[in-house]
Amino acid sequence: MDMHIAQDVPLTGVNLDSLPPDEAEAILRRQLAAAYRLVDYFGWTELIYGHLTARVPGEQAHFLINPFGLNYDEVTASNLVKIDLDGNNVGESKYPVNYAGFVIHSAVHMAHQARHKVVMHTHTRAGMAVCAVKEGLLPVSMASTAFHGKLSYHDYEGPSLDLDERGRLLKNLGDNQAMMLRNHGILTTGRTVAEAFLRLYRLERACQIQVDAGGAGTLNVMGDNLATKSGADMDRFSEKESQAGIGDLEFAALIRKLDKVDTSWRH
Repeated sequence: MDMHIAQDVPLTGVNLDSLPPDEAEAILRRQLAAAYRLVDYFGWTELIYGHLTARVPGEQAHFLINPFGLNYDEVTASNLVKIDLDGNNVGESKYPVNYAGFVIHSAVHMAHQARHKVVMHTHTRAGMAVCAVKEGLLPVSMASTAFHGKLSYHDYEGPSLDLDERGRLLKNLGDNQAMMLRNHGILTTGRTVAEAFLRLYRLERACQIQVDAGGAGTLNVMGDNLATKSGADMDRFSEKESQAGIGDLEFAALIRKLDKVDTSWRH
């Protein structure tokens, strides 16, 4: 796609649905490319695997996904691939996409178009470790309480190659915006790239803390009442911190950090 909008156009605090389609897609591409670079920056990659996808504003069910075969630090706004819900390339990209990633993400995108505009799925060491234990994520940190009573689980069925797994994924996700794919990895969703990324950061952080704390001693698991209150307080804080949207302040700060290192993701 021709990235013809100015480089200084704000990438946060923007209602993409209010913009002309081409401009909205161009901004969304930059937002998603930034998220890929941030996953790489934080060391959350597993070779070329995992996916962050975003639904393109407009009436058609199109979404952006990474070019399969590229490292996350090679993803740019212009080389993201636009596909439909059947996994067909509907843009001009020369790159293929990962079929397994399409199966997982298209299922979630179809579930609730407003809440799941963006889907992020990673294979991190800590995330996969917590997904591999029967207890799952425990309320042992402030970060983990953000998901208390709001975290779904989906049993492992293999590397997500079968389309009929979609229905089971949706049933297990329910009304939540975060899921532990058992023996596999973690998944978060959001109405914006910023929201989904903040949720991913918190879930990954919660998994890291649980793994580290478990190796250091006996886990101090919070009671249900405290964990519920803490989670509700975190939700209220996130909703109040930015008039533009959940995660916008954090994502804007992270974009500034990215730009100090490399701006190639913008193109």
